Amino acid sequence: MEHLRVERVLLAEPRGFCAGVEMAIKALVWMVRVFEPPVYCYHEIVHNRLVVERFRAQGVEFVASVDDVPAGAPLMLSAHGSAPAVVAAARAHGRFVVNAVCPLVTKVHHEAKVRAQKGYTILYVGHAGHDEAEGTLAVAPDAMRLVEHEADLDRILPEVADRPVAVLAQTTLALHDWEGVVERTRAEHPDLWTAARGDLCFATTNRQAALRVVAERAEAIVVIGSANSSNTLALVEVARTAGCPRVVRVDGPDELDADQLGGARVVGVTAGASAPDDLVRSVITRLDPSDGIEPVFVTDEDEYFPPPRELRELLPALDATAALLLGGDPDRARALGGAFTDDRAVDASDALAGLVGRPPTR
Repeated sequence: MEHLRVERVLLAEPRGFCAGVEMAIKALVWMVRVFEPPVYCYHEIVHNRLVVERFRAQGVEFVASVDDVPAGAPLMLSAHGSAPAVVAAARAHGRFVVNAVCPLVTKVHHEAKVRAQKGYTILYVGHAGHDEAEGTLAVAPDAMRLVEHEADLDRILPEVADRPVAVLAQTTLALHDWEGVVERTRAEHPDLWTAARGDLCFATTNRQAALRVVAERAEAIVVIGSANSSNTLALVEVARTAGCPRVVRVDGPDELDADQLGGARVVGVTAGASAPDDLVRSVITRLDPSDGIEPVFVTDEDEYFPPPRELRELLPALDATAALLLGGDPDRARALGGAFTDDRAVDASDALAGLVGRPPTR
């Protein structure tokens, strides 16, 4: 692979996997290690093409309907959250179901249910057809209105003029998408209800803040993530809005070439919340900066989401079984078996990379 030999890489911190994606990726890795293939997943576990391809190589089948999952089969529900009817259907027919919904998405579902019960009309800012939006809108369909663009309020606000109004948002949106809708709605509804800290997740906000700092100095920016990743596309938009002259989105290093960078000497690098860190390292190797890498630090992220409840009940037994199979040596079991019960100490990017090259069987 050709090295591009830029002078310096400005590496955004934080970047890449968020706590919700860390939880979901590790949960599916554990399922792949526990169950004989196929393991099923409702929708893509996260919106990253290369992550999905790695799991497919391990016998994971991604389905658009839980009706396509055989009775008794292991099934994961993706990090984006699922409609209540989907969750109920998934648990039917003796399936072992792990719901890997991000807790921050669960929070939005809860707020939607509560506001609807209190008689609010909820303006939900999100993208039509996105997995997270579809799951959230299904929580209280009669009370919710989808707002994709601020201009949609021209039609929606007159319809809700005499009703109490709340605003919720897809967690992965760019910050300005959220703020514009709230400000305009509040001008007509002074008693507008919104969540105390908003509904943009901390990871979305932090990655955008770090990228803005990088964009002040970079001559080009590389955003790593897939085209169907909402938070990745938001990062692209943030970089362009910040005035960076060249912004490139790639799934991985193979998509990056010198023409895209236009001779830039200082290149910023970040990654969407569903992009693993080994892709970041591969992109930097391709850029091959002669003056090295400069981390651009904005904030620490120490949030941790434990495995879904269904796996938390199962993992201690897995460690005990692994120790028994390895002659009663729990340390060796943890080293070889993935430290099931020490989930917090396991990095999701490393766990995912550890699947590469494994046969899709136990």
